[in-house]
Amino acid sequence: MIADGLRVLFCGINPGLMSAATGHHFARPGNRFWPVLHASGFTPRRLDPAEQDELLASGLGITNVVARASARADELTRDELLEGGRLLAERVLRYEPRWLAVVGVTAYRVAFTEPRARIGPQDRTIGGTRIWVLPNPSGLNAGWSTQAMTEEFGRLRDASQE
Repeated sequence: MIADGLRVLFCGINPGLMSAATGHHFARPGNRFWPVLHASGFTPRRLDPAEQDELLASGLGITNVVARASARADELTRDELLEGGRLLAERVLRYEPRWLAVVGVTAYRVAFTEPRARIGPQDRTIGGTRIWVLPNPSGLNAGWSTQAMTEEFGRLRDASQE
């Protein structure tokens, strides 16, 4: 779900099995993406995964680094992530969003060969697109509370409105 000139293009790692089955991003019920997207002020109400097309009206889009579905992101190979990063960079150059928000620092580090990357804005750009790495909203990511995740998404929202 991408269009030209988006304010933010959110990028998950790859579809989980539920997302692959439904065709909707971040579809697993325990995933915090949709609640955090709303709580951080990106959307006027909490969207369900089936309503993902409504993001475009807010200047937002959504894609993945790797297209192959898996039960867990750690099932992806390094080569898959590197190739996914290359293809993602091509998409970003084609559609020119202001921000690319990669949801998952570990995948970002591999896909873009940035082993020291941290959550937050990155120095690297893709053309004129700036990059922000966000925490992975999977329920498996217990290292980030929903509140802390909402604050980080909010920092990106503020930056994307400047």
